[in-house]
Amino acid sequence: QVRLVESGGGSVEVGGSLRISCEYSELDDPYNNTCMAWFRQTPGKEREGVASIGSTGNRNYADSVNGRFTISRNYGENSLSLQMNRLKAEDTGMYYCAADYCSERLWLGGGGEEYTYWGQGTQVTVSS
Repeated sequence: QVRLVESGGGSVEVGGSLRISCEYSELDDPYNNTCMAWFRQTPGKEREGVASIGSTGNRNYADSVNGRFTISRNYGENSLSLQMNRLKAEDTGMYYCAADYCSERLWLGGGGEEYTYWGQGTQVTVSS
């Protein structure tokens, strides 16, 4: 059973930085064909894609975070991270880690409906 557990959320001031992580287990594929991504959601809004990383290491970012956020994956530690810099109030939300068995899925649209596995989320609050 694939399990994803996010951590590292919290409150930070505008302009600050935060790093959130997702530890995963049982996400095994002999060819490392696994895709992962970060999504976020705020009350009353649709879930939106933030960043994705494919099995080849290719990355994709939402326009709103490009240049400020960095997604990375550590296969040895079974973890996915999102380094968030120059945070803005509009970055506030519940951040979810998502995963699936695929070779390359960089598209961040559709609210992540194509991803099979999800974590429980970690809250990020950015205030001035």
